[in-house]
Amino acid sequence: MPDFLLKTDSLLTILDILLVSFVIYRLFRLVRESTALRVLLALPVVITSYLLARLAGLATFTWLLDNFLSSLLLILVVIFQYDIRRAMLSFKRGSAAKTGEHDTLEKESAALLDQLVVAAQSLSERRNGGLIVIEREMSLDHFMAVGTEIDAKVTSELISSIFLPYSPIHDGAVIIQHGKLTQAGCFLPLTHNPEVAKELGTRHRAAIGLTELVDALVIVVSEETGSISFVSGGKITRNLEPAALRKILRRMVDSRWAQ
Repeated sequence: MPDFLLKTDSLLTILDILLVSFVIYRLFRLVRESTALRVLLALPVVITSYLLARLAGLATFTWLLDNFLSSLLLILVVIFQYDIRRAMLSFKRGSAAKTGEHDTLEKESAALLDQLVVAAQSLSERRNGGLIVIEREMSLDHFMAVGTEIDAKVTSELISSIFLPYSPIHDGAVIIQHGKLTQAGCFLPLTHNPEVAKELGTRHRAAIGLTELVDALVIVVSEETGSISFVSGGKITRNLEPAALRKILRRMVDSRWAQ
């Protein structure tokens, strides 16, 4: 075999290995920090790469993409499971509106949110630290293994009493599920994001860490300054007035949360 053909085969083999290594590296990055939208945008790139790899005769790279694409439907279902669930629940919301239940749910939700805002304001004025988690589409059950079961109506008085300094469960978070306070004293995962401000304490880091993993909303009251913060999607909005907090909550919490 001529030398130039051997060199060409060697270069293709090296290129094949480098491409596989790059794909594996990017997949690890994707799992760690990407969102479902980025995954969706990456699909045309994967399909184009597969076609080009077949034309170029990159056997290992083609095999890798072939196995990936054969499982594509299952992968998409797993990635978009919460969006699918949200779409299914939209039919339930439409049914509630038709039967006249929608207005009732809206009123119940607004009343519950008002209780949370009053609780945050009370904690802020007393400079008692607080961590209030509102469950949305993604379940928080696996974060409630450590905690105290409450299962009570949400009231500002109850939340304020839980976060009194001498309360045995004041250091943890309270969990709000389906309009009820279900757990207190829960410990949340801390963020590992190096860009988080160094002056933020454990409560704020726990709120950010949780919302990096699930779609929950978190209200944080600082024990040191009394400032109120809101956290969603790993992003924190600090130094909120009660009126601003109420506006954010009413925009982001659906009325079916009260069900």
